[in-house]
Amino acid sequence: MERTGRPTLAVVGATGAVGTVMLEILSQHADIWGEIRLVASPRSAGRKLAVRGEQVEVSALAEEVFDGVDIAMFDVPDEVAAEWAPIAVAKGAVVVDNSGAFRMDPDVPLVVPEVNAHAARRRPRGIVATPNCTTLSMIVALGALHAEFGLRELVVSSYQAVSGAGRAGVDALRRQLSLVAGTDLGTRPGDVRRAVGDDTGPFPEPVALNVVPWAGSLREDGWSSEEMKVRDESRKILGLPKLPVAVTCVRVPVLTTHSLTVHARFEDEVTVEGAREILATAPGVVLFDNPAAGEFPTPADVTGTDPTWVGRVRRALDDPTALELFVCGDNLRKGSALNTTQIAESLAAETR
Repeated sequence: MERTGRPTLAVVGATGAVGTVMLEILSQHADIWGEIRLVASPRSAGRKLAVRGEQVEVSALAEEVFDGVDIAMFDVPDEVAAEWAPIAVAKGAVVVDNSGAFRMDPDVPLVVPEVNAHAARRRPRGIVATPNCTTLSMIVALGALHAEFGLRELVVSSYQAVSGAGRAGVDALRRQLSLVAGTDLGTRPGDVRRAVGDDTGPFPEPVALNVVPWAGSLREDGWSSEEMKVRDESRKILGLPKLPVAVTCVRVPVLTTHSLTVHARFEDEVTVEGAREILATAPGVVLFDNPAAGEFPTPADVTGTDPTWVGRVRRALDDPTALELFVCGDNLRKGSALNTTQIAESLAAETR
């Protein structure tokens, strides 16, 4: 049913893992939209998906689907976004893109509403980009601390869920778990590798009973694309183009929710009490930090929730200007679908 007088939204990539979560969030949030159009590849055209309690038919991606669209949320591969986002803009839509196609374009703002919402107001290309899920899993908490203390150096290690590699990553872990469950595998060199075989899915090594110190593709000097994204995106979001950043990305046998250890150095001396006060009151952050009671964030508890969860808050033993944190964020919600939806909702407010 069309809600007249409200902006029209297109969800491009509606049938994917993130697109599915987008539809859930649109159904849970306040209903500010008129028509919601669901768009996907031609092979998905004609399917019906539920959004706002209604069954909506999926349309194939084509120029005409953007006729009359005010805002389009994209969750598609980079090359698809690079081709179709400008077409949507030419049709009059503002695009909120969840791919990596435009993140580092100087004419495209890279936005996290809790950190730099103002950046979305200047969009020369008619596109607003949303960061990579790994960056998003930590940047809300880090942005709050930076606003108070002034960040000057960042060292992080990620523990990334397999869903960050899409459905293929989830399928690979589930298949591998079925092969190793109830066995004594993992006790001899190479036994997990032999049991899993060459079909490791989108990962270079088995991920069941294992951790894989690699995510993304190879970049210069041995860095991975995922590591470079965290560095470059953090700099852009925080407005710190020369911030020293060191990142190691690791894939772990978790379905959903990325975790990171964070070593953050600031301009002046910091206190745990001051950091805890900031984190406890920051929008989009939950402070869950009582190790004596066994309370700290883990993916098993964070998955399916919206905030960035923060625990293990400590001052560095040898540097009074540095803090150590452990953070968790659902990579399909805040890490992808939620951030995109939040930006779209803020843009919709401009049309009213």
